[in-house]
Amino acid sequence: MTARSVFQTTLALALALTPGCQKKPDAAGVPGRGGGPVPVNLGEAVKKDMPVDLRAIGNVESVATVEVKAQVGGELLEVNFKEGQDVKKGDLLFTLQPLLYATLLAQAEANLVRDRVQAENARHEAERNVQLGVKGAISKEQLDQMRATAEAADATVKADEAMVKIAGVRLSYSSIKSPINGRTGAVNVQAGNLIKDNADTAMTTIKQLAPIYVAFALPESHLADIRRGLAARALPVTALDPKNGQPLAEGTLTFIANAVDMTTGTITLKATFANDDRALWPGAFVDVVMRLDTEPGVTVVPAGAVTIGQKGPQVFVVKEDGSADLRSVTVGRTVGQESIVRTGVEPGEKVVTNGQLRLVPGSKVIAQPAARELAKMKAP
Repeated sequence: MTARSVFQTTLALALALTPGCQKKPDAAGVPGRGGGPVPVNLGEAVKKDMPVDLRAIGNVESVATVEVKAQVGGELLEVNFKEGQDVKKGDLLFTLQPLLYATLLAQAEANLVRDRVQAENARHEAERNVQLGVKGAISKEQLDQMRATAEAADATVKADEAMVKIAGVRLSYSSIKSPINGRTGAVNVQAGNLIKDNADTAMTTIKQLAPIYVAFALPESHLADIRRGLAARALPVTALDPKNGQPLAEGTLTFIANAVDMTTGTITLKATFANDDRALWPGAFVDVVMRLDTEPGVTVVPAGAVTIGQKGPQVFVVKEDGSADLRSVTVGRTVGQESIVRTGVEPGEKVVTNGQLRLVPGSKVIAQPAARELAKMKAP
């Protein structure tokens, strides 16, 4: 290649790279800059009452849990329920040799009858000898001895009466009944086994399922508002499925701990749920939403309308001529899929909820359904 050809090639490349020689892009080909309206999703700012909710993770707890143990020993004759069965207060659970304890009761009652007869005779004898003592037929010491014998016999009768009551109680303990309404757990003993009274291992455990507690903790900064709200009305609490966020049960706040946990800076709370449908199960974790208050008449936009720009939260508002106006907003809080906007947007204005990345201030927009219809009309 000659020096002249090299020079010509270099000059051609330089001219091609010079900005003034490049063809400017057609503004009509850029969406929002003259190339037609930008398809976006739209929402509307509305004025409505918004709940003030506090959220936490809760743990389901039984209101009552009872470990069933025998209060008398003996052979277990019958197990009168199945594992996992719902029982009511007073239902028979276990039977422990009632004939043995019925016999012991009969023996105590017989002793009482015998000693009552003896006490009555001793009392009558003492009364008869009072007259003889007055006449001097017997000594004062003998009379005092007779009175003491009568009083001792009366004391024996009282002791027998107590033994009859004890035997009756022990007989009642031979039939073990459910002390609460609830659901039984595993049966740890079988018929034919010799049961020890007050053994270390419970025969079964009963947990109350309805009503039921959900315990949760909130930062102590909310304590004053919670106490004030609870004093004015019942605070509703909703238990949600942590997997899909669907409501499981509705209850009310019924307990505030008497002290703040110093290690975590939280206060423990409990809500009570009717749980008639057994949606809540002891030991399970649930999401908890407590309705603390309701804020009336605030401006709300779909949460997707709020984006973060260089100056903070912002919203594209669609004006009547179909152009997008970028506004800085002050966001209060977000509840579900809605955000409270304190300033920057007025109720009734249309806002862009999807497609903001393709917009600049002044861009023309068209709602997505309308954009689809326009595409159908242009299609051959």
